[in-house]
Amino acid sequence: MLGWALTFFILAIIAAFFGFSGIAGAAAGIAQILFIVFLVLLVVSAVASAVRGRPPI
Repeated sequence: MLGWALTFFILAIIAAFFGFSGIAGAAAGIAQILFIVFLVLLVVSAVASAVRGRPPI
């Protein structure tokens, strides 16, 4: 998921460079959403692992 966020971020930078503001804005928005989802899943995974008593890998 983090890979998809980075892909959309790079797409947004390239689109902004060439002046496609609509595409750049959409790609940046998608990248932000995917990054937030990634962070939420990371925290949920860490909490679930801590509750089970398993040490972090």
